[in-house]
Amino acid sequence: MKFGVVVFPGSNCDRDMRDALVHDLQQEAIMLWHKDSDLSSFTTEDCIVLPGGFSYGDYLRTGAIARFSPIMQSVVEFAQKGGKVLGICNGFQILCESHLLPGALLRNERQQFICRNAFVKDSDNRIYQLPVAHGEGRYYADEATLQKLEDNHQVLFYYCDANGNLSDAANPNGSVRHIAGICNEERTVFGMMPHPERACSVALGNTDGRAVFNKLFKMVVEPSPVTY
Repeated sequence: MKFGVVVFPGSNCDRDMRDALVHDLQQEAIMLWHKDSDLSSFTTEDCIVLPGGFSYGDYLRTGAIARFSPIMQSVVEFAQKGGKVLGICNGFQILCESHLLPGALLRNERQQFICRNAFVKDSDNRIYQLPVAHGEGRYYADEATLQKLEDNHQVLFYYCDANGNLSDAANPNGSVRHIAGICNEERTVFGMMPHPERACSVALGNTDGRAVFNKLFKMVVEPSPVTY
């Protein structure tokens, strides 16, 4: 599997993503400029990553301008052909604005930027600790869409406490139904607000992000033991 990491004006997690993929996960990663549109070197077995940050300064609305970036038309076509696409934080916002994923990301419930670790759990009730860093991370969709997401098992991660319990106290941004990440019906397009790329290095004392990549792509190497 090969990864293409898109760089928008205002992206600030693109290098974090590349470093995690290359140095921690031993994967091939290519940086893609937002004005480029040629994805012919990628197959549907590969993945395009939309990283976190503040694309185009988050002017107008988070992800709204990036949706019209030249590369995004190619990303949409790539996804429609079955190619894998991963959006983290601002990338998740862009995926929703591009209608590759349903719903929207709204201003956090308490109207504050959040930057801390949070717990999330997957459909198998495995718990991960991952960093979150966003001001507009409150996932929202209408009731019909929410029910469809859960009926089709498209909710990838829920915010929870350290024991896996769902509660308002454990929900950092007020996301509806505590949703932290979703996928499309084909399970080829993934979006999430937490940052797994920031939890891949043994040196940082947290490798839960590797397990997240493994869940999504089945390609992660086992963490190396800490040596001093």
